Amino acid sequence: MRITQGTFSYLPDFTYEQIREQVQYCLDNDWPVSIEYTDDPHPRNVYWEMWGLPMFEAKDAAAVMLEVNGCRKAHPHLYVRISGYDRRLGRQTTAISFLVQRPPHEPGFRLARQEGADRQIRYTTLSYATDRPSGERYGPDRT
Repeated sequence: MRITQGTFSYLPDFTYEQIREQVQYCLDNDWPVSIEYTDDPHPRNVYWEMWGLPMFEAKDAAAVMLEVNGCRKAHPHLYVRISGYDRRLGRQTTAISFLVQRPPHEPGFRLARQEGADRQIRYTTLSYATDRPSGERYGPDRT
């Protein structure tokens, strides 16, 4: 299963140069960039771990790409994304967010059905990744 999150999630994975161009687009539009990572890509999990602080002062994509590469090296089996924030309206609004790394194996999700009173049916999306504790979900010997 391929997780589809973010602006370009239905496209093939970006090359290094395509990622750099998107980062430069963010910087050219004065959107501060942050790098985040997680082992739980559930659609409602919007609070990923931050790699450092948002890069408010960056003007060149090379600085951001150095940090992206550092995050990828430190977390080779996790999801890594870049987010650009538009602050023009006086609030932090995500203008762009896209994955720059996926784990080698993406376990996907299951749909849990719950029947309630008066024929009500509720559905919950559960990540197969969360069947294991945090920190043990991905890795070379974990599938």
